[in-house]
Amino acid sequence: MTRGTRDEAGVTAGVREGGGPAVTTAGLPDWLDPVVEAARTVEPRQLSRFLPPEDGRGRQSAVLILFGEGSRGPELLLMERAGTLRSHAGQPSFPGGALDPEDGDPHTTGPLAAALREAEEETGLDPSGVQLFGVLPRLYIPVSEFVVTPVLGWWHTPSPVGVVDPAETARVFTVPVADLTDPEHRVTTVHPRGHLGPGFTVESALVWGFTAGVIDRILHFAGWERPWDRSRQVPLDWHA
Repeated sequence: MTRGTRDEAGVTAGVREGGGPAVTTAGLPDWLDPVVEAARTVEPRQLSRFLPPEDGRGRQSAVLILFGEGSRGPELLLMERAGTLRSHAGQPSFPGGALDPEDGDPHTTGPLAAALREAEEETGLDPSGVQLFGVLPRLYIPVSEFVVTPVLGWWHTPSPVGVVDPAETARVFTVPVADLTDPEHRVTTVHPRGHLGPGFTVESALVWGFTAGVIDRILHFAGWERPWDRSRQVPLDWHA
């Protein structure tokens, strides 16, 4: 049984009896207030046109969108997936993955537990240094059939991070939000099939696809977005 209140994403923001992950906004730095408000009010269609199938198909998963504060101010934790993976190989992404049975109910705190567990497994992150403060509406990645719950976290006590398993992760890195909002780092990616999407050229990487789309929407609804040249296009590789 879970105690708590239900948020817009349908995930209970509370604590499971016997312990478990919780969502709270208490004690967050002021600069995260716009993100908290965006998570509270944003509608699924405002984030993506790809939403979970109504028939319940798709593999339940979660990602951790982790905000920290580095030498250049607010930053996000990202990783680059190993180039040998069958799905999304070589692509920068948030830490995350599919829910395991031990994570719990996918409709309550399961995504919270999965986001923290996957982040620890992929980056070595210490979950005790993370405060979960919000959950975005569930989204869908058609190519892999993942139903993804984006979980927002505040890295109040940073811990060392790095590659845990080279077979899954090529590198782990942080990106200053200042670079993500810099118009010089913003591009429009062009998929070989003609699809257009937002992209970010940061930390010697091209962030695109699902991850870039979520970052783009967070920047927009948090009021952090700066005008940028959407006509500057970067083609993606044929195997993207």
